[in-house]
Amino acid sequence: MKQSSGLQQRGEIGSSGHLSGHPLLIQLLPFLTSERAALLNFVNLLKREQEILVENHTDQLLELSRKKSTDALSLNELTEARRSLLQKNIPQLTPASIRAWLKTHSPDGLAIWLEVITLTKRAQRLNQTNSELVQMKLRHNQQSLAVLNNAVKKTNLYGPDGQPSFSASNGRSLGSS
Repeated sequence: MKQSSGLQQRGEIGSSGHLSGHPLLIQLLPFLTSERAALLNFVNLLKREQEILVENHTDQLLELSRKKSTDALSLNELTEARRSLLQKNIPQLTPASIRAWLKTHSPDGLAIWLEVITLTKRAQRLNQTNSELVQMKLRHNQQSLAVLNNAVKKTNLYGPDGQPSFSASNGRSLGSS
């Protein structure tokens, strides 16, 4: 039977031989786990937003946009907390330096970090696509309004006094018998 070292018995070295009790890891792993969960929820929310936009259920957008704003703020707070924690412990904070530090100290943390990066990129792509869909719908609505506005101007159904000014070929005004 293999004997474990004193560090392993105290929980400072995990079964994989990496430092699991490192002070930064004790704080960082819950941040990364929370950030990953928040990003996963945010990606799902963006997917739902896209479905709503594609299916033209715009009545649901207001409620969803409120949730999106709230979730984005919460996600930003998690990201800033993680960044602040890392800045205190990793001299040059870059994705590569975080990856290298986690590779050395926590394979589990590295796996979560890679998921965070992947989910962040996915959220950015979805948000960009949704933004393009909104712009497309906005242009369509503006064109439709312009067509209707031109039609109203050409028809000139009402005079400046608000009274009907349209007369049909038989000489009767609109709404009379």
